[in-house]
Amino acid sequence: MVLPLEMGWRRLLFENWPVDPELMDAHLPSTLEADRYDGSAWLSVVPFTNVAVRPKGLPRSLGVRLPEINVRTYVTRDGVPSVYFFSLDAQGLASVVGARLFHHLPYYYARISLQFRDGRVQFDSRRRHPGARPGVYEATYWPTDDPFPSSADSLAEFLVERYRFYTEAPDGSLRYTDVSHDSWTLYPASATVETDTLLRADGFARPEDDPVYYYSPGLDVVASRSKRV
Repeated sequence: MVLPLEMGWRRLLFENWPVDPELMDAHLPSTLEADRYDGSAWLSVVPFTNVAVRPKGLPRSLGVRLPEINVRTYVTRDGVPSVYFFSLDAQGLASVVGARLFHHLPYYYARISLQFRDGRVQFDSRRRHPGARPGVYEATYWPTDDPFPSSADSLAEFLVERYRFYTEAPDGSLRYTDVSHDSWTLYPASATVETDTLLRADGFARPEDDPVYYYSPGLDVVASRSKRV
């Protein structure tokens, strides 16, 4: 039995586009439905770093750092607003293997660099997972204005205030994990994305419209065991 995990999520960019709900539903398990805001489903790319990742109850000093980028959308099941991951690329090989085996998450091993300089985050991820479609993401992002609570912006609240995520295990079963954390503090943000082939690797064309950006310095999280629906 896998223990719940504690960790911190730090220096996050939420890069978000509205997409056709029918297109999104075609990429989802039949037991999930794309959640909608203003009639659209939403597709997001989220680069950040995990810090102090460890089994719940262990001291932070024993945790590991795990830079990561995920591609995700927003779903509902039984009225619960949730997240569905298409892919999660991460730096730590042992952590990737563990997340795949015990949490049934579609993690891919990648070489990732995240640096914070002069108020800007420089993020570079290159997938190195054997047999996987290549995916590269290179970007610089930064906050552009004063912070605000996510509850002050209805779209931001829709995108970030979600406390359950779903995945599809290799045997086709649907699984979920619950997460708990404080409400998000966000900043309006901007980004320069030099390269993004992660969306293509997950079967999506990168939308032509400008994305909606939010930045967060982060928060601490507790994730439950993975459970079968």
